[in-house]
Amino acid sequence: MKNASLVLNAVLAAAVAVLYYLHFSENKTTEPVSATSTPSAPVRKTVYVNVDSLLTNYEYFKDTRKVLESKRFQLDNELNNKGRSLQNEVAFFQQRAQTMTMEQGRATEAALQKKQQDLVAYRDRIIQQLSLEEQKKNEELYNQIYDYLKKVNKQNQYDFVMGYSRGGGILYADNSLDATKTIIAGLNKEYQEKQTKK
Repeated sequence: MKNASLVLNAVLAAAVAVLYYLHFSENKTTEPVSATSTPSAPVRKTVYVNVDSLLTNYEYFKDTRKVLESKRFQLDNELNNKGRSLQNEVAFFQQRAQTMTMEQGRATEAALQKKQQDLVAYRDRIIQQLSLEEQKKNEELYNQIYDYLKKVNKQNQYDFVMGYSRGGGILYADNSLDATKTIIAGLNKEYQEKQTKK
């Protein structure tokens, strides 16, 4: 498979070289075309934003991440406390099981199983709620960035603002096209203005 790919790439490279040679070695007998007779392609202005730097330095993202981590920490503590409480009840039940009647044992065991099922359902519910909140915050983040870029684009007239991240879809980006610092500064300024209005 690799050999076939290498052979195909070599054939394609040879074909491109031949076409290049033929194109530039031909005697041109046609008259040159004047610059006014053919429309030129419009110049496209493309910049990129380093996504990793954006997420590291955008204050809204940092504040949102702190809030979500705090909620996650509180929920983990709450679940751990409820789990320990249930474990203590199970241990107490196991100690007293010998002194209980069979009916009392079954009733207590059923109650403990119900508590365990309720705890699992509660855990699943809060995990889903936290996940939905994270999705909502990510959507807000995207919308803020998009709205800011749309507003800035009225002044700079970018045709494309691409997101660059190492290992992402863009393999190389020229540093002269990097608008990360400018965009982060603008986003942070806008975010700070919103915070002071609150």
